[in-house]
Amino acid sequence: MTDRVVLAYSGGLDTSVAIGWIADATGAEVIAVAVDVGQGGEDLEVIRQRALDCGAVEAYVADARDEFAEEYCMPALQANGLYQEKYPLVSSLSRPVIVKHLVKAARDFGGTTVAHGCTGKGNDQVRFEVGITSIAPELKCIAPVRDLALTRDKAIEYAARHALPIETTKSNPFSIDQNVWGRAIETGFLEDIWNAPTKDIYNYTDDPAFPPVPDEVVITFERGIPVAIDGEKVTPLQAIEIMNKRAGAHGIGRIDIVEDRLVGIKSREVYEAPGAIALIEAHRELENVTLEREQGRFKRHVEQKWSELVYEGMWSSPLKDNLDTFIADTQQYVNGDIRMVLHGGRATVTGRRSDTGLYDFALATYDEGDAFDQSAARGFIEIYGLAAKQAAARAERLNG
Repeated sequence: MTDRVVLAYSGGLDTSVAIGWIADATGAEVIAVAVDVGQGGEDLEVIRQRALDCGAVEAYVADARDEFAEEYCMPALQANGLYQEKYPLVSSLSRPVIVKHLVKAARDFGGTTVAHGCTGKGNDQVRFEVGITSIAPELKCIAPVRDLALTRDKAIEYAARHALPIETTKSNPFSIDQNVWGRAIETGFLEDIWNAPTKDIYNYTDDPAFPPVPDEVVITFERGIPVAIDGEKVTPLQAIEIMNKRAGAHGIGRIDIVEDRLVGIKSREVYEAPGAIALIEAHRELENVTLEREQGRFKRHVEQKWSELVYEGMWSSPLKDNLDTFIADTQQYVNGDIRMVLHGGRATVTGRRSDTGLYDFALATYDEGDAFDQSAARGFIEIYGLAAKQAAARAERLNG
């Protein structure tokens, strides 16, 4: 029986050529798998037909936009997931859902190997291969660019020689990956970290220096998930899409960072994530109202580790599962409304309300009706500062 290789297929030059390239190099039949996570572009049926025209024996396509938003982006929102406190895990989050469908296709179509288009110096090769072996340890993995020496020049020559139905003349100096949660841009002149990004690299965001009039928005959360915008019910996907448009119009969510890659090198990355950044800002502020103090402080540590695990391809790891349980439990009372003003690159919270919050007006007010017992403060301060007072007295006694 002929081996079958399941290929993560984008419809572009490299993965289209990889269909025949893998077949020639391994003798295996190729099954192309295309997963829509909100990246836009061509229709899935067009991509499916191109895969077949390029030699795939089967072509599996999946509209995973709602699945991606609900099962991957929403946990990231509840975790306030930001790698190095800035990057909202745009590419990192999409890899596990793509992996899930690659494994499904391998099992449905009798595949023994999974192939992806990553290079040998990026994070994605780790995310794909560790992700696959974490849920399907019986599958093998190959990477045509890394393992079979498929360079771009060879891809262009191969496509022309075999008359493949794929555009080979476009020249883009950047490597771009995008989905509904955001957009990642790297390589080209951005590799010189002194070079500023130029306006033409952006697509999800308008120039924040020339914003339209301020846009006020009210986001309603239930258990840390946005369920309504300006009083209109929304699904997670709709919430992200609406905020991408509204926050993007004000240039919110532009990120320029030198990032610590998992493979040990530093890489300059530019991101656009207007919806993600606005939603995380709103969610964080609602947590300030609803989480108990020590719970909130500890969650910040959990968020950092959660983000590192997701960035490093450990979506299905035991520790990530443990942290998911903790984070989900913290969201029990993260309910209410956050009002924000979107303008000039900033999402500014201007109002909060929650029926499950811990903010008590009677305790917080300095005006009439103050319910805080100020007479208790003196004794509290005395006991709270006792250890520091003793240490200071010892230092003075021994050191003069």
